[in-house]
Amino acid sequence: MKARALRSGALVLATGAIAMVLTGCSSDVPMEPATDANNAACADVIVRLPATVDGLDRRFTNAQSTGAWGDPASVLLYCGIEPSGPTTDSCVTVNGVDWIIDDSRAPLFRFEAYGRSPGLEVIVNFEDGVSGTNVITELSGSVKKLPQERKCTSITDSIDDSQFGEVPQTDVAPNTDEAPPEGE
Repeated sequence: MKARALRSGALVLATGAIAMVLTGCSSDVPMEPATDANNAACADVIVRLPATVDGLDRRFTNAQSTGAWGDPASVLLYCGIEPSGPTTDSCVTVNGVDWIIDDSRAPLFRFEAYGRSPGLEVIVNFEDGVSGTNVITELSGSVKKLPQERKCTSITDSIDDSQFGEVPQTDVAPNTDEAPPEGE
């Protein structure tokens, strides 16, 4: 009976060791939750995140309303950040989502879903050969679930002639249908 118990115990330990070897390479990614991570709108996004982005597999994280892809993690997503206000940073629209691009910490690039509440950011490590364009394109379908309060605008969206008073129009061709004055 004692030998049988030892064999059973050894089998359990061996099974546990095999499981650790098989899963040990992909432990949870340690992350900190954003201030508003418990917002229900973040839950709507997180449950819709894709299994892969730019060919990188999704990994488990240890923080609410976060996502990570790659081993080591090359893409990090945080939902529940404080949304940015109006900015002069580059802003692009991808699949209906406006993204602010911050390259001030290159090769780490920060993409913020502009005008969404709660806020959401994605950090992409370009050193690992990851395409930020591919990442935000593949995440846009999930991010669209966040309510949009503002949109990116360009300088031409916000300027009209009334801001400059009476400005003569110079791009109009002269009217040549009129007859020349007599005597010419």
